[in-house]
Amino acid sequence: MSQNSNLFLSIGKPIRDEYGQTIGKIASFALTPSGKFDSVFIEFSNGKFSKQSMEHLKFNGAEVTFLSKIKTQANVLCNQIPLIWRKNQALKDLAEKRKISPDLYREIQKNFEGVLTQLKSDAQSLIEKSNDEIAQFEKEMSALSYAVVNLELEHEIGQIDDESYKSAFEMLQENLKRVSSRKSDIVNTKGKLSNLMLGDSPKLESTTSLEHVSLGTEPILLETETVDSDDAIVETFNNDTTSDEVIDDPEPPVVVYVKEVGQAGI
Repeated sequence: MSQNSNLFLSIGKPIRDEYGQTIGKIASFALTPSGKFDSVFIEFSNGKFSKQSMEHLKFNGAEVTFLSKIKTQANVLCNQIPLIWRKNQALKDLAEKRKISPDLYREIQKNFEGVLTQLKSDAQSLIEKSNDEIAQFEKEMSALSYAVVNLELEHEIGQIDDESYKSAFEMLQENLKRVSSRKSDIVNTKGKLSNLMLGDSPKLESTTSLEHVSLGTEPILLETETVDSDDAIVETFNNDTTSDEVIDDPEPPVVVYVKEVGQAGI
């Protein structure tokens, strides 16, 4: 993180998330007595103010990017947990070579185990937060897919003119792509954390998502989770799936066929 007075030039400037969407703007900074930037005050697009850690922001000239908290915290854990493992193994090697006393070995090893237990607890909490995020993304994608269908129906019967249809269609497609990318990132992050909990080396796999969103005649294939909702615009199906089941044992995908702009049919 760049720590210099030039950061003040970003006050009032827009903040975008990692996917290019504007989410708010910088209102002010909080500095330590020594002049180090400690946190930032953000006015989000919904009008709410929030104090955020500087580690969640990336400054690149005039561009300010708000980083995902889950991904930021996961990266820290994925660095710290293997480091403790290596230190614990090095400590064991020193004890076997009799370079440290048994009492000192047990004392330090106990400290390492305590730190590792706390880090694993933090990782488990982050996995649960990831599940909540994934469930929310599934809900958003379900709502967007129904919005596409309703738009197509109303346009087909002449209730919506071509210009309005094209504008709305492109907006829905962009939102589907963005939500799909967010979900894929969180799924990958959860996978890294799960590997750590199993004792495996953390791996960031480039998984192939089941979401394919396009403006052509190919179907939009959505791996959706059915979620109970009071929203009038979203039709739901009753089942007992949980957010964990969405990842491990998904329900059959919902296929929404989207035609090219101007073509007849759905």
